[in-house]
Amino acid sequence: MGYLGELLPQRKDYEGASKVWRGDLLAGVTVGMVALPLALAFGITTGAGAQAGLITAIFAGFIAAIFGGSHYQVSGPTGAMTVVLVPIVAKYGVASLAPLGVVAGIMVILMGATHCGTLIKRVPWPVMEGFTLGIALVIALQQLPSVLASHSVSGHNSLDTAWRTLKYATTHGVHWSSIAIVCLTLVIKFSYPTLSHKLKIRIHIPASFVAIITTSLIVYIFGIHVPLIGHLPRSIYQSFSLSASHIKSSAFVIGGVQIALLAAIESLLSARVADQLVHIHESTRSYKPNRELVGQGLATVIASLVGGMPATGAIARTSVNIRSKAHTRIASITHSIFLLIVVLVLGPVISHIPTATLGAVLIGTSYRIARPSNLKELLKTTYLDAAALLITALLVLLIGLIWAIALSSAGYLFANMFIKYRHGSVNSSGR
Repeated sequence: MGYLGELLPQRKDYEGASKVWRGDLLAGVTVGMVALPLALAFGITTGAGAQAGLITAIFAGFIAAIFGGSHYQVSGPTGAMTVVLVPIVAKYGVASLAPLGVVAGIMVILMGATHCGTLIKRVPWPVMEGFTLGIALVIALQQLPSVLASHSVSGHNSLDTAWRTLKYATTHGVHWSSIAIVCLTLVIKFSYPTLSHKLKIRIHIPASFVAIITTSLIVYIFGIHVPLIGHLPRSIYQSFSLSASHIKSSAFVIGGVQIALLAAIESLLSARVADQLVHIHESTRSYKPNRELVGQGLATVIASLVGGMPATGAIARTSVNIRSKAHTRIASITHSIFLLIVVLVLGPVISHIPTATLGAVLIGTSYRIARPSNLKELLKTTYLDAAALLITALLVLLIGLIWAIALSSAGYLFANMFIKYRHGSVNSSGR
């Protein structure tokens, strides 16, 4: 197989599809129901709007499923990407997303074309776990405006922004109805799986989906005054302009590099986790890191050109895809088609969903991403691994995702070398 052949779609991507396509279709619909509220919520959190989130999930999900290097990856807007995009949109406006997305996507494609995909394996695993924990914390903090039905007040970092937003909300009056809807959504989201098991409900309906339907009906029936998503055009395209952004050239370059690095890191991490979940190691079905970068870069370029925003592989949706017994890319493709049908048919219904409900869904998602039980086990390992995990998470909150990974990786490798040197010195002196 030639150099370019390794980076392009192949017929063997769909081997055995004739036997499992029905199960893949069902898995795709299941993932679509999970992706719907997340796409809406991430679009709103970013500041680009609910429609931008859906457009990204549809186009990026479809393109990455075909051109990406993983059989199980599901792509779209993610919480990690919002961490980078929120301050950019707050400072330079939504118009900056299109040019930044195109440039970042091209960078990711070039990373794949130059075989940079294998570099992800050099990032220490404790650092990656701390990176994931930090993302979960930032996602939760970003939901304060939705929870409090207030404006977000920009700060120097995620913690500072959250604190200023909280002060602003309490000063201007607490919106108790919104907080009550958040609490109700979380109760439903975390209690529904147990309830459905006790009632022996055979049809799998995602807990987030149930929570959104229930709270939206309660708000509508009782006329509870909380902010709603509002009008959502039945369209999969938003007008944009690559020249409408007034972002400075230096900020443009920095923002593009940050988006590209994050898209590459999170996508490869998600694909790597997917292979572990299905117990794939060295086989023909394992993910191809360089092809994955090409697919994700192309997905971000296309999504940005139709009014969406930069996308990455999504760990939460990918894991749902695997748990739903997906076998081929047909499942990921179906997820995008399902969302397309939802946009074209159910736009007026989606407009009645409370933004507080979507904020609560993302808080629940951040809890799942953090995986507290797994975190406890990791903290019981070596002191170095535990310290690397916690320091990385803290750096994500204070200085951002990319610098957190760079500094934590360098610090972890240096500490490891120092420990080995000390251990060798002790052994030598004891002889």
